[in-house]
Amino acid sequence: MLCGAIFVASQFAPWIAEQLVWLWREFVPSWCPPDEFNGSYVCTQVNRRPTIPTVIALVLILAVILAGCVVAVRWCLRPVRDLVPMIANVGPQNLGYRLRPGPGRDELSVLGRAIDDMTDRIAVGYDAQRRFAADASHELRTPLAVQRTLIEVGLSGAPTGEQLALLTRQLLATNERNERLIEGLLVLSESDRGLLSRTPLRLDTITAEVLDAHRARAAGAGITITSTLRPRVVMGEQVLLERLITNLVQNAVKYNRDQGTVDVEVGDDPALVITNTGDDVPPDAVPALFEPFRRLAGTRIDHSGGVGLGLAIARSITRAHDGVITASSTGHDGLRVTVSFPAAASGP
Repeated sequence: MLCGAIFVASQFAPWIAEQLVWLWREFVPSWCPPDEFNGSYVCTQVNRRPTIPTVIALVLILAVILAGCVVAVRWCLRPVRDLVPMIANVGPQNLGYRLRPGPGRDELSVLGRAIDDMTDRIAVGYDAQRRFAADASHELRTPLAVQRTLIEVGLSGAPTGEQLALLTRQLLATNERNERLIEGLLVLSESDRGLLSRTPLRLDTITAEVLDAHRARAAGAGITITSTLRPRVVMGEQVLLERLITNLVQNAVKYNRDQGTVDVEVGDDPALVITNTGDDVPPDAVPALFEPFRRLAGTRIDHSGGVGLGLAIARSITRAHDGVITASSTGHDGLRVTVSFPAAASGP
């Protein structure tokens, strides 16, 4: 508070100087020139001028005031200058460094705590990106190693027609997995970047189209899809919303049981609810499902494989639409995923 008062006072220094000049002109005696005709002295308000000692005294007072203001401001800003080398030391290799200003209520303590909080958020994001890069590298390295092994086996001798066909099928399956992984990474990157445009879209219509495309495949796996679709408008991009619903439906079908069900609801709040009947999900394992390359160990109906990005992409797309996605255990078997979006002003 003292520094603030001194700083404010320094801003009023020119005004104070003007007031001093006015007071000096009004109350300090001035030198009066002699009249040319009668030799008398004429001291009027019009021709009064400060004397030389008055000017010198005024200059000295102003110099003292300005010097005091400069010293006071530099003294107040010294703690801020001391923060510069501390902040300059923060980098990718030492994001754990903190200022730790203490519980004080002054401005510098508040600033220090705000910087520490900002560094905490940056550290969390940096660690997540580094972990994601490491996981993606591992996921890409594994199929490439498989492909290299299959090619070396094929070149080690003259394979028969049956062996060549087997190697070809395995290489094709590995290549398809690489394509799914790269496509998933591209979609995740695009959704993390945010939406380029927003248009009003009917979420119930998009959901109905996605469900129609998956009913036959789900029926072949012994899964029954039920739906309750009420009109709902969402501001967003259709391609990303289709990918969001597709990932959630595929995940609900994949992690299900024989003769299980997938129930899909579209309404006002939440906008989308998908519930399946599968293995019981421990409550403490639910948050990790939305992390990239996290897979829940359990029984699968669909063994087509995956890259562990389905729910991570769903979360990223939901955030890009300013929504919230959550998951919870049903308490007996299966998982319940809810998606909420901001209300749209108008429909298409």
